[in-house]
Amino acid sequence: MLVLVAGHHDKTARDLAALWAPWGATILTCGDLSVAGWRHLLNDPEDSEVVIDGQTVAAREIMGVLTRLPCVPEGELRRVVPEDRAYVAVEMTSFLLSWLAGLRCPVLNRPTPTCLTGPGWRHEQWVYAGAHLRIPVEPVVWNLNCEAGLPEGKSAPADTTVTVVGRRCLGTADSMLVAYARRLARAAGVDLLAVRFIKTEAGFRLHGADPWVDISLPEVTDAILEHFCEASRC
Repeated sequence: MLVLVAGHHDKTARDLAALWAPWGATILTCGDLSVAGWRHLLNDPEDSEVVIDGQTVAAREIMGVLTRLPCVPEGELRRVVPEDRAYVAVEMTSFLLSWLAGLRCPVLNRPTPTCLTGPGWRHEQWVYAGAHLRIPVEPVVWNLNCEAGLPEGKSAPADTTVTVVGRRCLGTADSMLVAYARRLARAAGVDLLAVRFIKTEAGFRLHGADPWVDISLPEVTDAILEHFCEASRC
């Protein structure tokens, strides 16, 4: 079974679950977290049980998890009274973090204390990390809007995106960009990452990165499925 942790209105995730139906793909929503039947055993995660779409599933039956939520948003908790949603959202996020971190199957991406989908870095942090890895980077420029009193980002769109999926890199045949993308993903501790580069007169420079990859691209979904299947030998 493949599990996609996604929001109730995430149509892209639902389309992917339908595509992966032969592998038993299903969607775990925030609503499932408030259904009785969960058993989260810290000392024996393989013996834990989860509830997905009203069905109880043993954790050992899950061959891979793709997480599409950085946290549990209050808007997803329709079964919870409004005045309790903020508190419940924080508690559910912590619970999901613990559950995802304990799974032995591949999880894209493994959660961190700040985000369910990886390190949760801002744009500046990705560029800063790249610079420390000796990757040529495009400086992040902010202009202050004096009338609004708010900073405005000023950045051109990326020219090339390299998508890292486990050991695979998609989007370019440029060995240098592939090496940069892998280096950044390894430093961030993620197996799924879209790394963007911009072309300048001095050559390609790191423009930014995002663990929220475009799963509507067939080559990306195929690579994710292969990543899961290789780990479970399906």
